[in-house]
Amino acid sequence: MAEKQQTLDANGKPYNRTMMMVAIILGLFMSVLSSTMLATAYPTLMDSFDVSTSTVQWLTTGYMMVNGVMIPISAWLISRFGSGALFNTAMFFFLGGSILAWTATSFGMLFAARVIQAVGAGIAMPVAQTVLLSIYPPDRRGAVMGMMGLAIGLAPAIGPTLSGWLIDNYNWRALFSTLIPFTILALVVGLIFNKKVLATKKSNLDWISAAESTLGFGLLLYGFSQVGDNGWGDPTVIAPILIGVIAIAIFVYRQLHLENPFLELRVFKTRDFTISAILSSDVNMAMVGVEMVLPIYLQTIRGDSALESGLTLLPGALMIGIASPITGRLFDKYGAKHLATAGMILLTLGTIPFLFLTKETPLLFIIVTYCIRMLGVGMVMMPTSTAGMNALPTNMISHGTAVNNTARQVASSVGTAILISILTNVTKDDMPAKHVLHNNPLVYKEGAQNAVLNGYSAAFSIAVLFCLVGWGLSYLLKQKQTVGGDK
Repeated sequence: MAEKQQTLDANGKPYNRTMMMVAIILGLFMSVLSSTMLATAYPTLMDSFDVSTSTVQWLTTGYMMVNGVMIPISAWLISRFGSGALFNTAMFFFLGGSILAWTATSFGMLFAARVIQAVGAGIAMPVAQTVLLSIYPPDRRGAVMGMMGLAIGLAPAIGPTLSGWLIDNYNWRALFSTLIPFTILALVVGLIFNKKVLATKKSNLDWISAAESTLGFGLLLYGFSQVGDNGWGDPTVIAPILIGVIAIAIFVYRQLHLENPFLELRVFKTRDFTISAILSSDVNMAMVGVEMVLPIYLQTIRGDSALESGLTLLPGALMIGIASPITGRLFDKYGAKHLATAGMILLTLGTIPFLFLTKETPLLFIIVTYCIRMLGVGMVMMPTSTAGMNALPTNMISHGTAVNNTARQVASSVGTAILISILTNVTKDDMPAKHVLHNNPLVYKEGAQNAVLNGYSAAFSIAVLFCLVGWGLSYLLKQKQTVGGDK
C-alpha cells in the first residue's frame, strides 16, 4: 500500500516515477551543460562580434547572476504553480533561449538568449532536486540523488571538451544547435510524464521580498565576479558587494518576521540541514575555485590549448559522475558521515600536491591528482546534501533546496573570486622590477615565471584551507540519519 501511495500524484492519479526522473535528469543535464560550454569559445565569440574579453565574459557572469536570482524564487513558484508544470516551463525557457542564441546576429541578442536560458536553468535545478526528494522515500533518496549527481557531474566534465571540439570542427552556433534536439526530447518526455506531485496553494508573490532577494544576490554575485579583473579595492567590487550584503540582511530580517515567508530561512533551525549546507558550500568553494585556476596554469605555464586543458581535466570531472551513483547507494546503507569524512580526506590530499606545481610537473601526475580530489568531491557533495534534506519535513524541502542551492551559488562565486585575486596579487607582488627586463631579459623571464608559480601556490594553499575546514565540519555530521521527511 505504501508503494502505491508513493506513485500517486497530488491529484491522486498514478504516474510513472521512473520516466519522470528520466525527463527531469535529462533536462537538468542540458541546462548544466550549457553553463560550462562557453569558456573555450570566448576567443571565437570575441572575433565574431568584435567585443572585448570583459564584455564576452558577461555571457557567463550574466548567466550565473540570473541563476542566483531565480533559485530563491523557486520555492514560491513550486508552491504556487506545481512542480510538473514548472519544470516543463523551465525547459520551454531554456529551449527558447537556445534557439535564440543559435540564430543570434549580434552580441546583445546572444546575451539576451543567455539570460533566457539562465531563467530556465535557475528554475530547473531546485525544482529537480525538490521533486526527486519528494517522490522517493528517505531510504531511497541517496540512490536517486546519486543519479542526479551523475548528470550534474558529467555535464561540466563534457562541456569544455565538447565545446572545444565543436568550435574546431564547426562554429560557435553549434554550441547551441547541439542543445536544441536534446532539450526538445526532455520537454516532450516531460510533457508526457512530469506530473504535479506536490500540493499547491494560491498565494500572492511577495514583491518586496522578491526585489530584496534579486537586488541582494544579484549585486553580491556581480561584485565577486569583478574581483578577478579589478581587484578587491575597486569601487565596482566594493559597492555591489556592500549594497548586496545590506539588501540580503534586510531580506533575511523580513523573512524571519513574516508568517508566510517568501523563503523559509527557519530551515537553519534544523542542525543537520545547517551543517550539510555549510559543508556543501565549503566543498563547492574548494572545487569551483580550483576548476577556474588550474586551466589558467595549464594554458599560461604549460602552453596548452583550451581544448588540451579541457581534456586534462576531463577524467577528474568524469570521476564525480562515476562516483555519484555509487556514493548515493552507500549513503542509503551507511549514512553521510563516514562518506563525507573519507571524501574530505581525499579532497585535501588531492589538493596539496598543487601547491608544488612547476613548469615540468608531469601531465599524468596532474591528471591523477585531480581525479583523486574530484573523487573526494563526489563522495561529499550529494550524500551531504541528501542528509540535510532528509532532516527536513516534506513541506520544507522546496525551501531547503532553494536555500542550499543559493548558498552554493554564492559560495562558488566567493571561492573563485578569492583564489583568482590571490593568484593575481601574489604574482604582481613577486614580479621582478621592470629595469631587469632591459638589463637581463632571461633573468626577468625566469623571475616572472617564478612569480606566476608563486601565485598559483598561494591560490592552491587557500583551496587546501577550504578543504581542511570541510574536513573538520564532516565530523559534525550524525552517522545515524535524522529523518524529518515523514513528520
